[in-house]
Amino acid sequence: MRRIAAVVSVVALFGTAKAAPYAGSYIGHGFGDVKAQAAPSSSYVGHGFSRAAAEDLPRRIISLVPATTEMLFAMGAGDRIAGVSNYDRFPPETARLPKVGGLIDPDVERVLSLKPDLVVVYDTQTDLKRQLERAKVPMFPYVHRGLPDITETMRALGARVGAKPAADAAAARIERELAAISRRVAGQPRPKTLLVFGREQGALRQVTASGGYGFLHDVLEVAGGADVLADLRKQSVEMSAEMILTRAPEVIIELHYGDPVKPENFDAERRVWDALPSVPAVRHSRVYLLDGSEFVVPGPRIVLAAERFARTLHPEAWER
Repeated sequence: MRRIAAVVSVVALFGTAKAAPYAGSYIGHGFGDVKAQAAPSSSYVGHGFSRAAAEDLPRRIISLVPATTEMLFAMGAGDRIAGVSNYDRFPPETARLPKVGGLIDPDVERVLSLKPDLVVVYDTQTDLKRQLERAKVPMFPYVHRGLPDITETMRALGARVGAKPAADAAAARIERELAAISRRVAGQPRPKTLLVFGREQGALRQVTASGGYGFLHDVLEVAGGADVLADLRKQSVEMSAEMILTRAPEVIIELHYGDPVKPENFDAERRVWDALPSVPAVRHSRVYLLDGSEFVVPGPRIVLAAERFARTLHPEAWER
């Protein structure tokens, strides 16, 4: 696997790393070591806008954030999206929409040419915000940190675009389903888990893993895992072989997203970890490679990510 530490600092928070096309849905798609099974009931809701005055509703929305694009579709406002980032892959309808750049390379001219009446921007895009303000284009600034921010953002965005009831309903459903997953694994042993975002393909070099901060750390906890790096309040941690040996994870979950390692080659990449036979996860054959964009886009499909983690960590909880 190519080193994809950018997934941590960019995709996991902002969804802007290069991604392979993803044409799945919110439910029923398994990847890697977890077979496709019945998944949570999250899905896009109907086109139910609140009854705000028509003239107050944004009709041409540009979303530079893949997570908010998915949120807009989930609340029934997808037909008002006029443009998306270069990195949007889900839902499939985004393939037909004009592309306007991403986090570090927004195409301002393209954005303005689409005549938006609302642009969802990363709060860190200072220069873009300045240009949009100069052009008198309304903005919705996106900030994401932990798991609760997903539903908070969905509710705030829904209120902004006049789809509050549908957004609130979708957010509440996500929270219910995450709680249900947490209850399902309650009482199970919480294995010390190393969540790996990237490493050099074919070698245990340049290993990057989740620290104890961020939405994926939170999701791992919901799924019944104990983050082996929870004491390090960082989104990503560069790990040496010595550090992996010292931390002695009982489970290793390695995420793939938009990299060149195909699932049919996962067995070979999994065997790379055999170089550390004293690590409990390796000794007990608990090294898993999972593939899917739901792990790196903090949007409505986070329920699918949580369930896949939970099924990986606690398959017995789905057998009863």
